[in-house]
Amino acid sequence: MKQNKSRQFTIAVAPDGELSFIYDDALAALIEEGDATTSRASYVEPAMGGWTADLAPVNGPVLGPFHLRQEALDAEREWLDEHLFS
Repeated sequence: MKQNKSRQFTIAVAPDGELSFIYDDALAALIEEGDATTSRASYVEPAMGGWTADLAPVNGPVLGPFHLRQEALDAEREWLDEHLFS
């Protein structure tokens, strides 16, 4: 059974109108509105002792290890929201 979870997204708008956000399929329509560039912010991968979120592509730390992959994904999004969009 699919659950309809309410999700929050952070979208930063620069003075020139450029949008920045963490990609989610729910926001795919924004990419179709103009020229878009997608770049990797991190690597969530299995590692010794669990899962890690390596934020090197945005000059960030390696987070983890986490027992579950979803925990690493959640930590990744939290770090990105705090450091890239605040």
